[in-house]
Amino acid sequence: MIKTALRFIVFDKPKSFGALMGTVMSVFLIGQQSGIFMFLTNSMAALVKNNQSYIWVVDDKTTNVNALGSIDIRIGTELQSLKGVAHVFPLVTAGVSAKFRNGTSAGLTLIGVQVPEFAGGPWDMFSGKKEVLFRDGAIITDYFNSNALGNLAPGEYFEINGKQVFNAGLTKGVDAFGGIYAFTTIERARYLANMNTDKASAFLVQLNNEQNEQDVIRTINNHYFGVHAWSGPELTKETIFTVLATSGIAFSFGTIIVFALIIGFVIIGLTLYSSVIDRIKDYGTLKAIGATNSYIRNLILTQAMIIACSGFVIGTIVTEIFRKGIATTGTIFSYPLWMRFAFLLITLVIAFFGSLFAIRRIIRLEPGAVFRS
Repeated sequence: MIKTALRFIVFDKPKSFGALMGTVMSVFLIGQQSGIFMFLTNSMAALVKNNQSYIWVVDDKTTNVNALGSIDIRIGTELQSLKGVAHVFPLVTAGVSAKFRNGTSAGLTLIGVQVPEFAGGPWDMFSGKKEVLFRDGAIITDYFNSNALGNLAPGEYFEINGKQVFNAGLTKGVDAFGGIYAFTTIERARYLANMNTDKASAFLVQLNNEQNEQDVIRTINNHYFGVHAWSGPELTKETIFTVLATSGIAFSFGTIIVFALIIGFVIIGLTLYSSVIDRIKDYGTLKAIGATNSYIRNLILTQAMIIACSGFVIGTIVTEIFRKGIATTGTIFSYPLWMRFAFLLITLVIAFFGSLFAIRRIIRLEPGAVFRS
């Protein structure tokens, strides 16, 4: 069966090539858009996603870690007294304006963390160590944001809200959704952002025993007014849901993926159908010499599956080249194994339904009809 299917494919090279390219295009578009969507959803909740082990205590109206409100610092002291709580780390986030030596300026999301614990960041250090934040005026930026930050070099001085700081270290691939993260100590962040010392943006609660997490969360939510406690995974999901629900990102990427499916389905379907019409006498001959409808159906399906598998392999290679290419610009993501399997399954489904056009045409064919002049 496979040998016969390959002969049919090789005999009609132009149409087989067209079906193959349609499959490659479909696999690439689906993989490309899925990858970029994963990158965006990861950046939506990057701050909390990279600090999942803590309970996050935020303003009770906050469902998006990118838009934290203000909390009285005294709440942190009260949380520290709860049973099962080991440490409570305040976190400050603030939007600030930075100005660079070349005259350009940019907006930053400044993350202030308590040292030496560094709960909340930075993470994925590329050069330097977190401890450089002990130095006066130290700020850690990201390697991939250098161009957006006036070609800022390591060790170079710049201004935040008119106050001098310097680029003390670099993370790599640490992206904020729609912004740029910069890390410093909590005291320096308050100073640079002109924030009151009695305010925090969130508290990161570390437990003695993670098994008590839900009990501590319930206690905080039931007894503390004006704040809400979330586990790291819960706040990650809520942040992504909030951003997607208030933007057109999901619809935009979903539409492109649907069109990619349609492209693959239509191209494979029309190409196989056209190939069958061109070789109608060959299929008619097969039926005339005893080939059953089941055999013909399996023959066409085998051709479709061969094209689908070949297209998937080529499409995956092209997608991987794309993934590694844009990773050099800071758009970093990876496909989990289950997603690659899903891509393969989708490709096979596209090929299967695309082949139905040709199968229906051949099944209805009367063997003798193709020999009548």
